[in-house]
Amino acid sequence: MAVAKRIKIAFLEDDLAFAETIQEWMHEADFDVNHFGTGVDFLRNFPNSQYDLCIFDWTLPDMEGPDVMASLKLRSNKLPPIIFFTGRGEEDDIVRVIESGADDYIVKPASRQLFMARINALLRRSMSESKNESIYEFGALKIDTKQRFVILEGEEVKLTDKELDLALYFIRNEGVLLSRAHLMHVVWGSSSEVETRKVDVHVSHLRTKLKLIPEFGWKLTSIYQQGYRLERNE
Repeated sequence: MAVAKRIKIAFLEDDLAFAETIQEWMHEADFDVNHFGTGVDFLRNFPNSQYDLCIFDWTLPDMEGPDVMASLKLRSNKLPPIIFFTGRGEEDDIVRVIESGADDYIVKPASRQLFMARINALLRRSMSESKNESIYEFGALKIDTKQRFVILEGEEVKLTDKELDLALYFIRNEGVLLSRAHLMHVVWGSSSEVETRKVDVHVSHLRTKLKLIPEFGWKLTSIYQQGYRLERNE
């Protein structure tokens, strides 16, 4: 007789007292829970485990929950459902949670009954959803996130893993000004401000390799003392 697989949950929360309470609820529901206190710690360990659900606090000591989620999207073609804890219940704050790409949210403090109902509903929903698409096309660019290769005007372009991650993030955030610190969080999973020179070097490589210049329909612009923005040059 086969043994039922236990639900495995990643829990990212820096408030240790609150985290202990939530973990107790989930353990009593027979969930297998791994707790992380920082975004960098979670990202460092995520590739080593397969989770059925992620629960993130919105505000962390080293990076914001949405930055962690964005970094995960670069590292994995199919993510588990993600639910956010937020300490704010105003409409604008809830809109931010949903627009970040979260599957659901819970406003702190939450009752045990509400928390478990949201978790179980999201797990049921995720089991019935189809697999995510792995092919992205942006004009002359075609990116296969599963096989991790890039085609430009019919020719394969050789990118490093980080160059590919950075290219994907720029394209998925077309028209958005992205700071160097934000890109370090998402692409490198680092909160270091000392290493932001890495971003400049990789951006320079992408401009050349993917022809992200006006003559080919794109503008990857450096915004002084702020960051970079990728736009279509129409």
